[in-house]
Amino acid sequence: DRIARTEEFVTVMKGLWADASPYSFFGHHYTIEQAELHPKPVQRPGIKLYAGGESEAGKRTIVEHCDAYVMHGGTVEEVAHKINDMKIRREATGHAPLESFGLAAYIICRDTEEEALLEWQRITDVKEDSAGYAGYQDFISKSQLEQQVERNDYSVSNRGLRPNLIGTPEQIAERILAFEAVGVTLLLLQFSPQLEEMERFARDVMPLVEAKRKVGQQS
Repeated sequence: DRIARTEEFVTVMKGLWADASPYSFFGHHYTIEQAELHPKPVQRPGIKLYAGGESEAGKRTIVEHCDAYVMHGGTVEEVAHKINDMKIRREATGHAPLESFGLAAYIICRDTEEEALLEWQRITDVKEDSAGYAGYQDFISKSQLEQQVERNDYSVSNRGLRPNLIGTPEQIAERILAFEAVGVTLLLLQFSPQLEEMERFARDVMPLVEAKRKVGQQS
C-alpha cells in the first residue's frame, strides 16, 4: 500500500510539473481536479527524483518513476550487484538510464588504523538490554532487506559502517575509488561530531581521492 501511494504521489507531482495546465488525476489514494502549479520547475522535464528501496515493489517503482537510486551502505561486491541489477531493470522499462547511484556511508578517519578501530569499537558497543537494541530488533523483523543485518550495521543509520570507510585517509580514499569503479556516483556521508569530522574529511581525504583519480586516468 505504501508503494502504491508513492507511485500515485509521484505521478501527481510530475503531472503538476508538466507544461499542460490545469491538471487532474483520479486515483485510489489521491484525487486532484483542475489543479494549477506555478511557477514550473526550472529543471525539465522535472526535478530529479532520488529514491531507495530493497523490496521488489520498491525497485519496480524506482525504475519506472525515478532518476537516481540511493542505497544503504554495503560492501563493494554488494553495491556492484545492486547497481548492475538496477541497470538491467531500468533498461527493460525502455526509459533512459538512471542518472546516479548513491551510497550511504559513515566515515571514521584517523591518523592511524588503530585509532580508527578504537572509535569503531566505541560506537558499535550496543548493549542487548538497551532501548537502541530493542529498536534494532523491531527494524529487522519488519523490513524487507537484501542482506542479513547485524548490530554493527545498525549502530549508525542506513548501514553506514558496512562500506568500511574506516581507517587512515589513504585507506578511505582507496575504498572510495573502489566504489566509484563499480558505478557509485554519489556518497551520502555521515559524520560525528558533524562539523569537525567533515572538516577532517575535506582536508585529509578529498585531495587524496582527486590525486589518486588523476593518477588512475593517466595510467
